Amino acid sequence: MQKLTRWICLLNALLLSACAAIDLESEFAHDAKLQAQILDQSSDRYAGIDPLYLSPELVQRLEDFVGYTRDDRTRVERLQRFMYDEDQLGIAYSTDKTHTAMQLYEARSGNCLSAMNLYVALARHLGVEASFQRVQVQPSWDKRGGLLVLSEHINATGRLDQIIRYVADFTPEIALQQRTSKVLSDTEARSLYFNNLGVEALVAGNYAQAVDYLKNALFLDVNNSIAWNNIGASYNRLGATELAEYSYRAAFERDENSAPAIANLAKFYYAKGDLARAREYERAIERFNASNPYYHFAQGSVAFDDGDLEDARESFEKALELKREEPDFYLALRKVYLAQGKLVEARSLLREANELLALNAEIYRPSSSRLRLLERESVLNNSVESARRILITR
Repeated sequence: MQKLTRWICLLNALLLSACAAIDLESEFAHDAKLQAQILDQSSDRYAGIDPLYLSPELVQRLEDFVGYTRDDRTRVERLQRFMYDEDQLGIAYSTDKTHTAMQLYEARSGNCLSAMNLYVALARHLGVEASFQRVQVQPSWDKRGGLLVLSEHINATGRLDQIIRYVADFTPEIALQQRTSKVLSDTEARSLYFNNLGVEALVAGNYAQAVDYLKNALFLDVNNSIAWNNIGASYNRLGATELAEYSYRAAFERDENSAPAIANLAKFYYAKGDLARAREYERAIERFNASNPYYHFAQGSVAFDDGDLEDARESFEKALELKREEPDFYLALRKVYLAQGKLVEARSLLREANELLALNAEIYRPSSSRLRLLERESVLNNSVESARRILITR
């Protein structure tokens, strides 16, 4: 059974974790001719599109609502109400497409990147520090247009003063992976925007348009391994196999944890009839998954939903063995023990989960609030990349 995700903000294809790395001997041979075919721009092809542009009408409406205040905390709190209260903009979640700030204002619904385009633009207009931030979510599979995809997440962050930092989120109910955040530059965020447009075109079957958007994403950030993988998927659908292979390998060169690129290469070599090389890449993915706690957590969740308590127990125990500091692993295993009538073990797991939560009170976790204020430097680190759309062909 495939578990379908509720929040589709940005998509990933395989279960990624800072605790695992892909074990694969793979030399990347740069090819100037192929590279030039892909990176063929000398300027931003969509310079006229500004995801952060605000109309004078919207700016006036914002200023009228927020009013005059010198306090950044008050501005941020009023901005939250302005964006999400039903008697104001009433922005709602939707998987439809990635919007600019103004497109979201007009549509009143969109995904996480769309909401953060609007949030960051509004916050900066108010003089509040605001940056895009990637945060990994706990993996959940989905299938779209013959492609296997996985949600990841983006929110916004900034400092209100030297002590207090805030995190503003569109979908705070989702389960985030612990200790995984990375603040993005505006150029990186813009690259992700066009990467998303490319994925949406790819899912819709508009492969040439997908390539065009993804080329722009790579022009903005040539090290965006996700855009490399996605343009490979687009070229593969167009039958440009040489460019597809080169793009997948370029993705892996830039991110040696790029399981989507390796999985796509395995399928690519199977299609070509190169079974030996395909199996080499498949074995690399198998080794990667075996050492990835979130892979075992996902397997355990599927087993539990199917009523297979023993398989669920083994998977959750393996996840805990690989990553002891994830409270949700304890809580998942607790559910199994409760179902098995092992109440003493279940109480022990709950106690350990609560102790971890108490020790790491500032880890950003699901809540009922879209705004979280942190009074000292958060324990979130910058070691894992996320909140991007990555595709794996089926």
